[in-house]
Amino acid sequence: MPARPLSDETLHLIDAVRTALAHRSDVEERPLFGTHAFFVDGKMCIAVKGEELLVRLPPERHSELQEMQNTRELSPGGGMKGYFWVEPNGYSTRAQWSFWVDEALAFNPLAKASTRKKRAPAAAAASKAPATTGNTKPAAKASDKSAGVKKTAAKTATVRKHSIFEADD
Repeated sequence: MPARPLSDETLHLIDAVRTALAHRSDVEERPLFGTHAFFVDGKMCIAVKGEELLVRLPPERHSELQEMQNTRELSPGGGMKGYFWVEPNGYSTRAQWSFWVDEALAFNPLAKASTRKKRAPAAAAASKAPATTGNTKPAAKASDKSAGVKKTAAKTATVRKHSIFEADD
């Protein structure tokens, strides 16, 4: 099933994150669990889903941050400490926006990187050639989504104002 097109609001938010990270050369964008994620130095830093931001922050500040308005934990059961959804009202001013971006970037060097799983050579070769089953229907191919979409911020960033902010200039 093809992915749904992204809304204009989501595209604006993705572009705003891209612009905020444009000064860095170590940014990679790729899909992650239904989000458009931005990895800095190989670690998930900020992601966008719909009109919400997912930010990765210090786990030791989890209880402090979960009390903030317009935020909610990624995992209410506490299994993913340090990951928070920020609703549009939580980043609608430049000061709020800067807070979340700056906090996520400040924690990034301390964050633990997860290792990307590489496909085994046999699995990679098998996914290139369509396999058939006994009923001559092609077998399902491995999804290419796991490879991700790699873009550097330097190639895609442009400096401009974003419609995600209210008129606070």
